[in-house]
Amino acid sequence: MRIRQHPILSFDKQDSFTFLHDGIPVKAFRGETVAAALHAAGIRVLSRSLRYHRPRGFFCAIGKCSSCMMEVNGIPNVKTCMVLAEPGMVVKTQQGRGVLRQTDDKHPDAEYKISEIETDIAVVGAGPAGLSAALYASQFGANVAVFDENPRMGGQLIKQTHMFFGSKEHYAKIRGMDISRKLIESMTDAVTLYPSTPVIGFYPPFELAVLKNNKLTRVKAKKIIVATGASENMLVFPGNDLPGVYGAGAVQTLMNCHGVLPGQKVLMIGAGNIGVIVSYQLLQAGIHVAAVVEAQPEIGAYQVHSSKIRRSGVPILTRHTIQKAWGKDHVEGATIVRLDDQWKSVPGSEQDLEIDTICLAVGLSPSSEIFALAGCRLMHIPELGGEVPWRDANMVTSVDGLYVAGDVAGIEEASSAMLEGRLAGLDAAEKIRGSGKDIVRMKREILDMLKTLREGPFGEKTRTGIAKLKTGIQS
Repeated sequence: MRIRQHPILSFDKQDSFTFLHDGIPVKAFRGETVAAALHAAGIRVLSRSLRYHRPRGFFCAIGKCSSCMMEVNGIPNVKTCMVLAEPGMVVKTQQGRGVLRQTDDKHPDAEYKISEIETDIAVVGAGPAGLSAALYASQFGANVAVFDENPRMGGQLIKQTHMFFGSKEHYAKIRGMDISRKLIESMTDAVTLYPSTPVIGFYPPFELAVLKNNKLTRVKAKKIIVATGASENMLVFPGNDLPGVYGAGAVQTLMNCHGVLPGQKVLMIGAGNIGVIVSYQLLQAGIHVAAVVEAQPEIGAYQVHSSKIRRSGVPILTRHTIQKAWGKDHVEGATIVRLDDQWKSVPGSEQDLEIDTICLAVGLSPSSEIFALAGCRLMHIPELGGEVPWRDANMVTSVDGLYVAGDVAGIEEASSAMLEGRLAGLDAAEKIRGSGKDIVRMKREILDMLKTLREGPFGEKTRTGIAKLKTGIQS
């Protein structure tokens, strides 16, 4: 289940070791998560549902769902897509809710004291928006601490093998995975990165609770920039909970970060940019794409992307959707169906496909939970992906000093996320260190670039959503 050859990527598979899964040794490589190593070993069932004990498997790969929760070294409910495999680790499939082991007052953590981190700016999330915010804020004298729950920083960029469009300022003709590396390498000494450090609480006015080395740590900041990104949307159909049904981001994580094949025959649901780009990446990894189905009458992807997979012989079926998936412990097939003008299934149009993987690319939802904790004004704006915090032109939310940037502010391209991160970082640094001609000029230039990015038909939804934010009218 591992990728042996790839036209773009190479994977370091020299440092191998084993850990135990239900008493059986499993081979892993340094830098792989537990869930990825299990998938590479052909183990797709990672847990069982609480009520009906239905099989659950790898789905999101970013810690947003519970499908991969297992017992690791005696600790239950561990999201194994977020934990790196280690030699000798003991992993067990959970039955039910899991059982927490008992401790006594003599346990070494019983007298643990909460440590503190003080910084000018705390950034939550190390994707394109968060890293850009840290980089630009630090260039104007601010000390920045960046917290991310993933062991590897870069967010969605680390799994993107395609080249970006636009200008030099938008990293044109550079692959996403290389952009994340460039951003991290550009950090000054004023930036401290904290990978594998999830933020678990927000306390007014500007304090965060984080888990650093699995211990509670208090973070005190003058300004906070939240760039938590988004999570995959689910699609409702019979069999959608079977192992082998993945979000598009999880498929990218397996292939492009760990060199693991998600399956051999894939059905892609959704013909937007993400669905079409991931389909092409599947082809690059030597995986058969049976079809791309899209419920809309037209595809949403750029023609340059859709043409690539069409030339490779992959059919893109508009006005089609998935009707059901079937299989015992994992996906073994699916039925697709044509839709009429009223979005209803056309009788007799059903097609059965023999596949082992279903990839969902049906949109994203902003991960805005932390703003609810902070008491921010939240608005439901469908054009921006769902519930997002209100913010002003400088990305300041209704809680003064708390900023938003990236997909959590509204679902867009990574180029927009980086620009929003720059804007938030500059404004936060300006409020802390004082204004200057350079900051004022740079903020104005960024606002102009954002306006240009959002022009044309592809930016219409974003423009509509931002207009609703300004007027305070929500759907």
